[in-house]
Amino acid sequence: MTSAPTRRALLGAAALAATLPAAPPARARVKTQAHIVIAGSGLGGIAVANRLAGLLEGARITIVDRKEEHNYQPGYTLVASGVWPVEKVRDRNADFQPAGVTWVKDMVAAFEPAANTVVTAGGQRIRYDFLVVATGVHLDYAQIQGMDVAAIGTNGLASVYPSPQAAQATWAAMQAFAAKGGEAVMTLPATPLKCAGAPLKMTFMLRDRLRQAGTLGRSRVQFYSALGNVFGVPKVNDNVLARWKDLGVSVVPTHKLTAVDIGARRATFTTPEGEKVETAYDFLHVVPPMRAPDAVKQSDLSWKEGPFAAGGWLEVDRATLQHRRFPNVFGIGDINGTPRGKTAATVKKSAPIVANNLAAVIAGGQAAQRFDGYTSCPLITREGSAMLIEFDYEGRLTPSLPMIEPLQDSYFAWLMKVRMLKPAYLSVLKGRV
Repeated sequence: MTSAPTRRALLGAAALAATLPAAPPARARVKTQAHIVIAGSGLGGIAVANRLAGLLEGARITIVDRKEEHNYQPGYTLVASGVWPVEKVRDRNADFQPAGVTWVKDMVAAFEPAANTVVTAGGQRIRYDFLVVATGVHLDYAQIQGMDVAAIGTNGLASVYPSPQAAQATWAAMQAFAAKGGEAVMTLPATPLKCAGAPLKMTFMLRDRLRQAGTLGRSRVQFYSALGNVFGVPKVNDNVLARWKDLGVSVVPTHKLTAVDIGARRATFTTPEGEKVETAYDFLHVVPPMRAPDAVKQSDLSWKEGPFAAGGWLEVDRATLQHRRFPNVFGIGDINGTPRGKTAATVKKSAPIVANNLAAVIAGGQAAQRFDGYTSCPLITREGSAMLIEFDYEGRLTPSLPMIEPLQDSYFAWLMKVRMLKPAYLSVLKGRV
């Protein structure tokens, strides 16, 4: 007899497939000799490249990025909590780029939009007719005095964000801590974050690993947030806080991590009033402040005023994702200065919009397709259970699967995170959905 979880999984898989956009109907490709430069080869950059290759005929597409390894970043929390081996988040960028693309294996060091030019770290000046900025974020660990990314995995220091290696080292630190128990300190900065659910997932999973190891009774888990909340969507924030209260996870609001003494295992937090609060730890999960890379932040492409100016985020129209001052420039993914949208799910929905709007502009039309800020977070609550949370720019919950209540954890949401989302990600990467 088929088990209930399997039946739910099959029904859910069918529903998930139904939510993926069908392949667009065949249509005449736009004939053009335009040169399109894409800065960045993460999910956003390659997804747009593959879509443009299908929409345009005769265009030259150049991807500028030194990185040859493609990392499935939504899987980092699974590696860091012992669910996946590190190999599952590592692929080759060359395997996903469209045929005929020019790949410049260098990094963009400067953008000169008035001259329609990007300058690489190696000194190349590359002119473009159209530009797609897909650089991702800069992890600003330098804001935390004493922090050393190379030390992740030692002395109880953890951080899931920098790389597959850091995620793997974080799992080693988590295992060592869970075996003995003690004081765990989890952190959240005040800046916009990519995968803002990751700090919460790591907290839930750490607590679950302590339970499994039998050391929960001699441990304490504290979550220090630089904000007054732990998640930007109020209903989700309240749900998580209620869960943590039941699980014995305490929250310390408005405390920003500003320094760490790795050898002594001491963390220093600063309050809005400037007070320094020092605490000892046995396990510390560092979530760095995030901002735009210097090449964007220091260019004319960044926001110059408003809430996104401090981080140097790309100044795009939040609906069309077209630059507000340079109409031949579009943004995709984490770099965009928009109210929300720094997840892979955001790219899944916005990559077709960016590609179609750019093709329309190349053809002499307008960027007419609009993005609603869709973001999705499969929020792990323990091994074998997760919540599937979907929301838009306004913070409204926008569930897409009828059998899943967005604030109720389930085995199927866990199964989606662990089994289904990477195949869906690869389809987005290849421009198929």
